[in-house]
Amino acid sequence: MEQILLDFDLRVMAPELVIVSAAALLSIIDLLLKESRSRKVIGWFGLAAVVLAGVFVTMAFGHEPYQILDDTYRIDSFSLMFKAILLAGTAGVFLLSLASGQEEWKSREGEYYYLLLTALLGAMVMVSSADLITLFVGLELLSLSSYILVGIRKEQGEANEAAWKYVVLGGVSSAFILYGMSFAYGLAGSTNLFEISQRFAEGMGGSGHLFIYLSLFLMMVGFGFKVAFAPFHMWAPDVYQGASTPIAAFLAIVSKTAAFAFIIRVLLVAYSPLMSDASWMEVVSWMLMIVAALSMILGNTIALRQTNAKRLMAYSSIAQAGYLVVPFATIGLVPFDLFPSMLFYLVAYLFMTFGAFVVIEFVTKDRGHGGISAFAGLSRRSPWLAAAMTLFLISLAGLPLTAGFFGKFYLITSTLFNNQEWLAAVMILTTIVSYYYYFGIVRQMYFRPPYSDQKVPVPWLATVAILLGVGGTIGLGLFPEPLLAFIGELDWTSMLSIASNGAPQ
Repeated sequence: MEQILLDFDLRVMAPELVIVSAAALLSIIDLLLKESRSRKVIGWFGLAAVVLAGVFVTMAFGHEPYQILDDTYRIDSFSLMFKAILLAGTAGVFLLSLASGQEEWKSREGEYYYLLLTALLGAMVMVSSADLITLFVGLELLSLSSYILVGIRKEQGEANEAAWKYVVLGGVSSAFILYGMSFAYGLAGSTNLFEISQRFAEGMGGSGHLFIYLSLFLMMVGFGFKVAFAPFHMWAPDVYQGASTPIAAFLAIVSKTAAFAFIIRVLLVAYSPLMSDASWMEVVSWMLMIVAALSMILGNTIALRQTNAKRLMAYSSIAQAGYLVVPFATIGLVPFDLFPSMLFYLVAYLFMTFGAFVVIEFVTKDRGHGGISAFAGLSRRSPWLAAAMTLFLISLAGLPLTAGFFGKFYLITSTLFNNQEWLAAVMILTTIVSYYYYFGIVRQMYFRPPYSDQKVPVPWLATVAILLGVGGTIGLGLFPEPLLAFIGELDWTSMLSIASNGAPQ
């Protein structure tokens, strides 16, 4: 075993090693610091570790795919692209956390920052895993850290309620996923996704055919809870409302992105033989399309009645999950067609959702409550803040010249290309419905009197975070081609082949 480990080029795991080392080091620093000392320095070190890991991820693009531990852990174009999104989202959460300085978890500030790192590490393990065991370990590391982060403001009743609901439903979803994995292992005799795919291809015509689909359905139920698409979305509004705003942003961006990566790995690798089976289009594809349609319809219609800003964002997130499920539902003979449209939308979703949460944090904090009415008259108090929030909202609504417009445009055209006109119609109609609640906030900002003439105080770190969100939302809206070209040039087919275990070139 020692010789096997020595044969690995650990440079390819530099991002994970940076994050795990930082988490361990910061936990020790937290123990050594006096209780009277501020833990903000731990947050800055954590942010530096995330940025350094992002540098290593950027440097890894363009190299040959690489694997360790008998191809159970992979570094390929797929994992690198998703890690870049995860690291960018977590860096934004660190910025927002450092800027907001939540008083409710000041006594646990050290734990807060290194739990963010362990949650990020779990997400990074998920996107690189090609084995059911490592996938589940990454999933649970992300989940357990997230449960604690949601309930870290333990003096607040709504935070305790949110954490309890999240733990219970998260445990149920993990049980479904593990049960589905047990069927897959029993049928294939292996936990490696490539070996499972090979065994499934051999057993498609035998008696295990139905059990293969059963294992997939069980895992999809678990995935539904993790991603929060309908009808498994009931936990999201309460958890988003009860969690602190930075953690709500983390769940909406990082956790959701990691769960989608999990789904892609399992579907396109382990269950790829099913795509050539007639039952795939008759059962699985229709199941996914119905789930996508339900998520878009329920998320957007229930959001119409929301008066709390974070609950509204939770239902918006459910609807956005529905849009992102569409590429999976319409996978055709060339499954890698889903990557450009889906990844572009994930990047756009990162900028516009993160920016919206930053504005929500400081507007509601200044007003003293989380209601949408907190935005009343914001255009007269802080015009630039109102303009930024308007940009994020119209991007989420999918209006032209924003990142959200091109994200939805590419998803809709991909759906039409796969001859699913009814699903494209649902996407368009629910997008129109979303205008009402997104512009409900805009109406508060521009057509309601302010409760105060004073500007909303926004720290410089939060200003930087908002400007990053604005830059990404406008940049991708005006110049989408560079990102699409970059995604299109990556070697996505490498995720279906056994990778080299030699040193990167």
